[in-house]
Formats: sequence, C-alpha cells, structure tokens
Amino acid sequence: MFEEKSIREILDALHTNKERGLTEAEAARRFQENGPNVLKEGRKRTAAEAFLEQLNDPLICVLLVAALVSFLLKEISDAIIIAVVVVVNATVGVIQEGKAQKALESLKKLTSPKAIVRRDGVIREIAASELVKGDVVILETGALVAADLRLVRTWNLKVEESALTGESLPVNKDAAFQASRTLPVGDRRNEVFMSTLVTSGRGEGVVIAAGMETEIGKIASIIDDVPKEFTPLQKKLADLGKILSIVSILLCAALFGIAVFQKRNILEMLITAISLAVAAVPEGLPAIVTIVLALSVSRMVKVHTIVRKLPSVETLGAVNVVCSDKTGTLTQNKMTVIRYYVNQHFYKASETAPNMPEEFLEGMALCSDAVITKQEELGDPTELALLRFSRGYPGKEIGRLRERLPRVEEKAFDSQRKMMTTVHHGPQGFIAYTKGAPEVVLEKCSRIMISGKVQSMTDVYRRQVRQAVDEFSSQALRVLAVAVRPGEKEVREEGLTFIGLAGMIDPVRPEAKAAVEQFKRASVRTVMITGDHIDTAFAIARELGIAKKMDECMTGEELEKISDIKLKEKLKKINVFARVSPEHKVRIVRALKETGNIAAMTGDGVNDAPSLRMADIGIAMGVTGTDVAKNAADMILTDDNFATIEKAIEEGRSIYENIRKTVLFLLSSNFGEIITMFMAVILGMASPLKASHILWINLITDSLPALALGVDKNDKEALMKRPPRRAKEGLFSNGGTACTIFYGCLIAAISLTAFLKIPWMILAEQQKAFTLANIAIVFQSPEQLTRAQTYAFTVLGMSQLFHAQGMQDVHTSIFSRKRGFNPVMAAAFGVGLFLQAAVTEIPVLTTMFGTAALSFGEWAELIILAIFPLIAHEIFVLLGSDPFAGGFQNILKIHKRSADTKRV
Repeated sequence: MFEEKSIREILDALHTNKERGLTEAEAARRFQENGPNVLKEGRKRTAAEAFLEQLNDPLICVLLVAALVSFLLKEISDAIIIAVVVVVNATVGVIQEGKAQKALESLKKLTSPKAIVRRDGVIREIAASELVKGDVVILETGALVAADLRLVRTWNLKVEESALTGESLPVNKDAAFQASRTLPVGDRRNEVFMSTLVTSGRGEGVVIAAGMETEIGKIASIIDDVPKEFTPLQKKLADLGKILSIVSILLCAALFGIAVFQKRNILEMLITAISLAVAAVPEGLPAIVTIVLALSVSRMVKVHTIVRKLPSVETLGAVNVVCSDKTGTLTQNKMTVIRYYVNQHFYKASETAPNMPEEFLEGMALCSDAVITKQEELGDPTELALLRFSRGYPGKEIGRLRERLPRVEEKAFDSQRKMMTTVHHGPQGFIAYTKGAPEVVLEKCSRIMISGKVQSMTDVYRRQVRQAVDEFSSQALRVLAVAVRPGEKEVREEGLTFIGLAGMIDPVRPEAKAAVEQFKRASVRTVMITGDHIDTAFAIARELGIAKKMDECMTGEELEKISDIKLKEKLKKINVFARVSPEHKVRIVRALKETGNIAAMTGDGVNDAPSLRMADIGIAMGVTGTDVAKNAADMILTDDNFATIEKAIEEGRSIYENIRKTVLFLLSSNFGEIITMFMAVILGMASPLKASHILWINLITDSLPALALGVDKNDKEALMKRPPRRAKEGLFSNGGTACTIFYGCLIAAISLTAFLKIPWMILAEQQKAFTLANIAIVFQSPEQLTRAQTYAFTVLGMSQLFHAQGMQDVHTSIFSRKRGFNPVMAAAFGVGLFLQAAVTEIPVLTTMFGTAALSFGEWAELIILAIFPLIAHEIFVLLGSDPFAGGFQNILKIHKRSADTKRV
C-alpha cells in the first residue's frame, strides 16, 4: 500500500521529517514500543530436548538396553554404572553444545549490519537492529538495506533484489514513482526491502516496516526451523565415526562369538562386548570439535578477526597464498593529500598555490559522498582525504559549501568508468565537477585552466599532465584528477576543463611488513592485487618485501592479452597486479586455485564481492568494507590490518593441529582397549576388563583430556615455520595411522602385562610354567582374577592419561620450555588420576566396580607401567623421530639404528 502514497503522505503518516528525521527521544520511544529490527529466530531447543538428542545414538540405545538387562538380572551395580556413564556423557555433550551455541550467538551480534540514519538533523551510524518506523535511512553503493523503506530521494539508485524476488538483474529505483494500485514486491520501484543490496547510486528512504513486518520477515515467519550446518571437518569426522562404529561392532561381534564358542558367561560377555563397542567409538568427538571451533572464534575476535563461517577456521590452516588489496590493508588507510598540481606547477599540501583555482577545492568537496562531522568521518578514505585538504582553506567549510551549491544530479563512481560526476546549482547557474583516475579524466578533457584562464587542451599540455601523473606515481602517491564543466544540468562526461591533480599517500603499516616476512617463513606467498597505478603498487610492494623487481608486476591490460594457460605460468613469479578490474581479480583467484593453491582474498568494495566468493577464504575489511563485501566474505577484519591475517592463519593452523591431536589420541586410546580385550579372549584367557571398567575409562579419558588437547596452546612459532598442509591432506596423513596403531598396541601391551602380572608371580613362586593352561587355573580364583582385572583396569586408564600428555606436542619433550602450560590438561590429568584411584580405594566404589584395594607398592609398579606411552614419546623426541611425520618408517629406522648399535 505504501507504493500508492506520495512522499508527503508517507511522512505525515509516520510523523517524521525527511530533512531532520526522528528525534532521538522519539526513536527511543518507538524502539521501546515495537522492539528491535531483527528477524525472529526459530524455536530453541529446551535443555531436556538437547539431552534426549544426545541419547539419540544407536550405540547409546544398545547400552541402555544392556543396563536394563543387567537390572532385570539383578546385576544392580553394573546397571547403575552404565546409567551414570550415559547420563554424564550426555550432560557433557549438552554443556559443550551450549557453549558452542553461545559463542555462535555472540558471533551473530558481532556481524550484525549497520545503518546510516538522520536523526535530529545529524547523520550517524547505528546498528540496524535499532532502526524504527519513521527513521530516515541513507543508502550508498554497497549498502545492505536494513529495513523496508519508502524512498524519498534517489540518484541513479539500483538495487539487487534476488534475495527476495529471484530477479537476477539490479532494479532501477525512483522515489518520484507513485503506483495507481497495489503492486507485487518486484514492481515497487519506490520501495527497497530488507536484505537487498545497493549496487549503484544513492538514495534516502523512510522506514515503513521493520523486523518481522518486513517482506523478508513475512517469508521468515513461515519457516519453522533451519537445518543445522555442519563444517566439512565435522562431516569427515561423522563419516569416520560411522566407519569406526561398523568396524567396532564387527570386532565386538567377533569377540562375543569367540566367547560363546569358548563357552564363557554369555550375559557377561554380551554386556562387555556392547560396552567395548560404545567405548571404541569417540562419540563425543563431533561435540568437542564444535566447542573447539566455537572457542577459536572467540579467541580470534581478540585478534580483531570475526569468523562468519566456521568452515573458514579449518581452511585457514591450509592457506598458502594471500591475495591482498593495498589500500587500508597493507597501508594505514589514512589517505592524506601531500602534493598537488595546478597551473602547471607542483605544490606541497602545506603551500597555497598562487591563483589557487576555486574550482579545484570545490570539486574536491562537492564531488564526494564522504561526510565529516565533529563526531565521526564516514566515506571512502580517498574522498575523506580530499575533504580534509579542501576544508583547510578559508571559505571552504564543507557543510556551508554544500548548502550554497546543492547537488541536483550525479553519476556515481563505478569500476568501469573510474570516475564520478556531480552537478550542482548555485548563484552562477549549473556547474558539474568530475573527479577520477587521471588517464580517464584527461581523455575527457578538451580544455585546461591555467591561472584562472581556460585554454584549449593541446598535446603539450596533455603531455605535461601525464608527466605530472608519472611524477606522483613514482613517489607511490595515489593520483586523482579534478575537472569541471559549467552551464548544464545534464551529466555529460566529455568536453571537460582540466583543473588539477591531487597526490595522496597511504603510509605502509609497519606491522604489515613484519607479517609479509612471517608469511615467507611459513611458506605463504603474498600477492598484491590493486586498482592503483603500477608504479604506486610496485613502490609499496618493494617497501613491504612483496616484490623486488618490476618484472614481478603485471597490469590489468597485460592480463587481458594472455590466455588462462599463460596466466597460470606467469603466476609463479608475478606478485603484484595493478590497474585491475573486478573480473581480473576473479580470474587471478581462479587461476591460483586451479594450480593447486589455497587462496585467501581480501577486499572492501562491492566490486570485490565476486573475488571474495571465488577465494577459498574471503576476507572483508570491517572498518572501510561495504556490507556487500562483508556478506560475501568468510572472515571480517575489524581493524583492516594485514598483520591480523597472519594471526588468523596462525590460529587456523593451531586449531587444525589440536583437532588432529584429539582425533589421534582418542582413536589410539580406544584402539588399545579393543586390542586388550580381543587378544585376551582369542588366547582363551579370562576377560581383563569388566563392562563397568571399559565405560569408566571411556568417561575419564574421552571427555576432559580430549577437550584439553582441543584447546591446547601450541608452539605457534614452530607451526608458522612449517609449510601449510595440503588441501586434501587427511587427519591420518604424515604418519597419523602409524601413530594410532603404535600407541594403541603399546597401551594394549602394557595393560595385558599388568593383567598377567598376578599369574606370572604366582606361577613363578610355584615354579610352574607360564602357560595359558596354568594362567587359566590361577584365574579360577575370584580373588586373583579381581586383582588382575584391577591391575589391567588401572594401567589402561592411567596410560591414556599419560598418553594425552605426550600428544600435546609430538615434536618436543614434555620438559621443554617451548611447551606452554595447559591448565585444562593439568586439571584433566589430576581429575582423571583421582577418579581412577577412587574406584580402587573407596569401599563403595570397589564393590560397585568389582575392584581390589591396592597397596602403595602396587600403585608404584602400575604407574611405572602406565607411563610407558610417555616414555615412548620421549624416546621418539630424543632420537629425532616423529611418528606423525614418518610413520612406520621412523619405527623401522629406530629398530635398524638399535641393531647397528648392537653390532658395533
């Protein structure tokens, strides 16, 4: 209905003023009355629903059945233990998911869009959620529309509405349009809608609907729930879990079958086999990965990085090429005019040229969308630099100048034309100002102003201007030309009068130079892709250490002349691309990806969005970036600082390393449990572990120690000296499989050694042979079997706790100073030892678990056995051998080295 009303009717109906907007008091009242401008989220799960979902697992269901069977057969202690373990595991899962969800909700708040409004006659930026009906919103190229607006002013405004209507092409908008009847959303030319994008031009509109009342809100209201998004790593782990579940169930079925064949206690072995199947699968791993990623997002906020998509955190560790824009990322984004060229002469910014052309200063101030107030500065850094320069002259106060010469027409800047033109009306009539790239503006100029006189643009004058541009560019200055065309209201970018040039500099960030150097040590290449002149780009690149020779630079014009195949060859040595278009950026990123690189791409403008989407990691600037760029990106830098990318990649590598350590620790520990049971049953021995033992070990090792590894503080300096991992590299690459099998077998070996210690001592004392038959006779004594099982149970649990200590860093000794202190691991280790000791020393628990109390001497002997995984770790480090990097080959090398030593 709003499309049928005039602008005046809309303003009256909403009790607002397009020149001053709402008052702050009225806006606050409306916000209190109607609430925030946000879309209602789907119903959140209750704690009970989250808990029940944790139980929705086939193996857990089987375990619950086992508990029920135990209860019916009056094996009350086993039933209680199984139930307690299930409840604790589910509770831990709920807590971990809750923390992850809170971190993700905080992330949503950090990435919420902004809106520029006029309140009390003052233009200011607010959170989009604070918009209310009647607010006057200012739209610029690249803005994300934050509410439904009835337009009151438009200047060549085009909006991309595919998110709402499915229409792929941008729609022309016109504030003056008034419908004669109610129209469908796609035909309302005088309205713009929440979540659509301004692709060009400018506009102003009054909020007519907010939150769930918007068109996009109406659609959202019919959506009950959104499916949960899983990261690629989580999907890999889920697939791994399925495979492990199948393997474990087959192994445990075989274990049960052998037990039946050997005529063992059917019920006992059934419950044991089920418990082993559950323990063998690290069902808590996906939850741990989620919490690790969510916590990493929180940590990255502290280093000025907002991660919009969790998969980005995983991909960061594999990035080997960072494509970066120059302005504001590698430089300080504080553009300042330091030299200018008028009347055929160069001047420093601190100097006033004789016969300073008024048109030069007015063109800088008027042909601009930037705004400078006492409170803030809004707009493009280049335009802001021009405003700061022009307002330094008497009579050029920006606000008054714009009141005296109001804008009546314009042609917004775009990356194809590389210039902007505005038409103004003043006491002397109409006058148009054009500013833009010197080579483009100069081609449109047929006249030149020299000392206040307009003359024809001769080849000599044209050559002088070009030489001035080259002079500026050789000093790494950004150059903009200013031209004028008086007398016409219509925008015509031809027949212009050249006025002058402004040379600006954006100083290199000192920390960016250090980051580029750090990237080199980490085998990460930095490529500069910029729209600036090639001389400017090379000067900055040389200072940063990105390029040493001009041969390492290429222009967009040269890029267009070569094929994709040739480009891929050139990419090996080209580190700077200058004067490029958005299409060029996409082509460069695509070529990098097709040659096997994992590319990160930075950007801030609307024209960067395609390349941000094309890159493996799109990184938008949080300060100067447009909403389009931010929404296309995977990450946002809140300080627009290139050095922050290095910190993000460092964090990404650390996160992947932690997840990998966690996976290998869990699988090697669980593999040890399976081998322990399988070997004992195959050999016809009594079961070394009861069902309650297996579940208890699973509880104390698969929770806190695994989480501690996930949040471990790695030696990031060492991580950044390694080359990035390959994109297709799996969790078991570089010896991961060998590591899992080796430590699994070692844990099984020491657990079986502990189990057989009692029969070995008894048979040695009786001077009988240590045979399977004699071992079986010893184990006919319930007391001896209970003590032997207690030994195996204790060693198996403690060995996994010691194993976790070594897994923190397989490259360094636990005594190395390079290892940072991990309080979570210390707590996990202490709590684990306490719980393991509790089941053998607290009478109530010894009865429930069927264990025997241990003496101090027995504890000392079992600890010596349990520490073997840590001893093996130290041996690998001492011999300079890493099971991660070399797998079985390293183990064979150690064996060969040992054999050679014996021969000597």
